[in-house]
Formats: sequence, structure tokens, C-alpha cells
Amino acid sequence: MKKIMALVLAALLVLGLAACNKPNTDGSKTQDLIGIVLPTKEETYWLNCQKYLEEELKGFNYEILYSQGSSATEKTNVETFINKGAKYLVICPFDADAAASTVQDAKAAGLTVICYDRLITNTDAVDYYVTFDSKEVGRAQARYLVEQANGRKDINLYMYAGALTDNNSLLFFQGVWEVLQPAIADGTFTVRNCEKAIELKDKADLTRDEYVSIMQLIDTEWSMPHCKELAEAHLSAVDKDAKGDVFVLGPPDDDCARALYDAFTDDADVTSIIITGADGNPNSFEYIIQGKQSMTVYKDTVNLAKGVRYIVEALVDGKKPETNSEYDNGTKAVPSMQYGVVTVTKENIGDVFFKSGLFNGADYGWKE
Repeated sequence: MKKIMALVLAALLVLGLAACNKPNTDGSKTQDLIGIVLPTKEETYWLNCQKYLEEELKGFNYEILYSQGSSATEKTNVETFINKGAKYLVICPFDADAAASTVQDAKAAGLTVICYDRLITNTDAVDYYVTFDSKEVGRAQARYLVEQANGRKDINLYMYAGALTDNNSLLFFQGVWEVLQPAIADGTFTVRNCEKAIELKDKADLTRDEYVSIMQLIDTEWSMPHCKELAEAHLSAVDKDAKGDVFVLGPPDDDCARALYDAFTDDADVTSIIITGADGNPNSFEYIIQGKQSMTVYKDTVNLAKGVRYIVEALVDGKKPETNSEYDNGTKAVPSMQYGVVTVTKENIGDVFFKSGLFNGADYGWKE
């Protein structure tokens, strides 16, 4: 009888394991937990990321936690997934450097670490990275400003950067400087809010420390209130002749672009404004259609979600994912899936967002 019971239990165990490893109807296997850590619920961008990740990961066993702008909470979230036995960690760090020790713990526990949108720096614990071409985002913003200058000289330019805690901010600004520096050096633009950028205006190739020395003076912290405070401080510090017609390099974040627009146009001495943004945030559609925000650089986060799915599916099938790029995080060259971006203005916003049915143009006051 004991032998019979043992055989029955063994059979049940085999059946149970087979059920766990049974492919879904779409071909995916769902037994392994994918732990996803995003930085905050307070921005539309990350809520859209959650939406698209949920759509792409249907049939997988996953859970999404938010760190709410706290490295300590981020670490706790990762520990939660380690304790739950997750096999994959998809993480967008709040602070690229601070997250290094957190993912080292995950790697030591046997998780595959996939950075999402933002790269974690100075660690070999990152296995893969899904991202946009961040330098091209900066180039696209700068190209737009140069094109709008249309050969004029001595244009008042105000520059703003993303949070220094985000490694992408450096990449964005490197792209900006590549295109904008020659136009600053030749007198097309006169920088009005950053002495360090003025000091380095004749230098095309900057060191990392030099980039940081500029960015730390115009760091928006990805915060709308901080953008407003910075703009007000900068406008208060200059004479009337530094206002009038202004060009504003907004950080690659549409929420920040709107906050900066509002702050600049609240100043009675600012007579016109051309301002750049990025993300393709629906909250900025009306600003773009009305001619307030001049442009955005659209980063379709569906692509990042597809990249995560592709990498996980390949790993589940025992294959090495084929990637199309590499990013140096200071310790290793991280295999990456990089996706392109699209410049969107009032002229083509319908083609990009509305005619395809991606969004309802009537909701934003758009007419064909």
C-alpha cells in the first residue's frame, strides 16, 4: 500500500509540474513570476507604461509595484519579488546609481535583470535594457529650435535638463549639445539662464563632468512645481532685453514643458515663446494643437512593452535574445533593444495620433 501511495503521489507531482509548465494558448509559459518596478504613479507616462505592459504580458505571471520616487521603496519592492521567488525583474530605477546595489541583490538571488526605459549604472548585474534612442530625443528637440531660428541671431535661449538621478537625462543632453552647441557658438542663440553653458559654448566635445556641471544648474528634477520655480527665478534674474521673444529647450518631458510654458507666459515681458517637449503625453495635445507647446518627441511606450515580452519569451524558450544595440553603464556594455522616436508638431499631430485611431482627436479639440 505504501508503494502504491508513493507512486500515486509521484504521478500527481509530475502532473502538477506539467501543468505549471504548460504553454498558454498564445505559446507563452507563465509559471515564472515577472516582477515589474516602476518609479511613480504620479506621471501619466508611467501609467501608460503599466497599461501597455499589462496588454503585452497577458498570459504571463507578473506583478507591478511602484516606488513613488523613493530608492528605499524601490529596494523594498525588489526584495518583495525576491522573496516571492520571481525569476525576472523588470525595473525602471528612480535613481540610476542608487539602484545598483538593489539589482545586485536581485542578481545574486538568481533573477534576470531587465532595465526598462532608464539604465542602472555602475553594476554588472544588469542583463538587458529596453529603451528609446535617448540621444536622438535630444537631437530632435535641438534641431527643431535651430530650424525655427531660421538664420536669425542673438535669440534668447533658456535651457532645461532632466533629473540628474536619471541616466537618460545625460543622454538626452548629449544629443541636445551635439546639435545646439554650434548654434550657440555662432551667435544664433544667447543662453540666458546657465553661466556654465555660456562658459563652455565653444567646446563641442564635453566630458561627463562638464555635462553635469551644466545640467546641475538647470535640473528640473522631472517636477512641474520645480520647473515653475526655476523659470520664475531665471526670469527674475535677467533684464527685459533677455525676454521678449524666447526659445526654451524644455527637458524631454511634456508635463515639464507645459509648466515652463505657463511660467514664461505669466511674465509680462515675454512676448512669444517656442518651447520643446517630449514623450507624446496626451496631456500636452491641446497645448500643441493651440500652438502653445511647439513640439514633442513621441516615444511609443508600446515598443518598450513589446521589448520586455520579446526578451522574456526568448529566455523562457532557452534562447539568447537578439538585441540591436549596447549601452555602457560604466561597468559593462548592456545588450539593449533600442527603439526610434518621432517629432510631432501641430502640423502632423493628426497623422501621428488621431487618424490611426490611437486617440480621439475630438477629445483634444483637433479638427482634420
